[in-house]
Amino acid sequence: MEPVNYSKVLEAAGIRPSVQRVAVYSYLYEHPTHPDIETIYNALSPLYATLSKTTVYNTLKLFEEKNIVQSVKIEDDKLRFDADTSQHIHFKCLKCGKIIDIEENKKTPLELPSGFTINKAQTYVWGVCPSCS
Repeated sequence: MEPVNYSKVLEAAGIRPSVQRVAVYSYLYEHPTHPDIETIYNALSPLYATLSKTTVYNTLKLFEEKNIVQSVKIEDDKLRFDADTSQHIHFKCLKCGKIIDIEENKKTPLELPSGFTINKAQTYVWGVCPSCS
């Protein structure tokens, strides 16, 4: 698999690739665990002395506006983030707490009545993963 040039991804989305923005995006891309702001901040702050939680929050908000990340609201108390913006299902294991991406069945696309346009669709499923069964 070819390495990702995170600066180019940001530039292609119309985002100036500052050191902190590249760090946040690369962390999300390399850690597909659906981290929350606190997790990202705790992982990156030892490496970037000027990084604040506000910067992480604002960066993620910008990334979401530019459609290079998506927010995941699968829990009542946390907003998580995902660098995979393809349409997929988020499954949360009720035993171990992991959030796992599951590819959607593309054979049955969501059909809406005439005149409706889908901009974003997310599906959340809760249950027990194979490791915990």
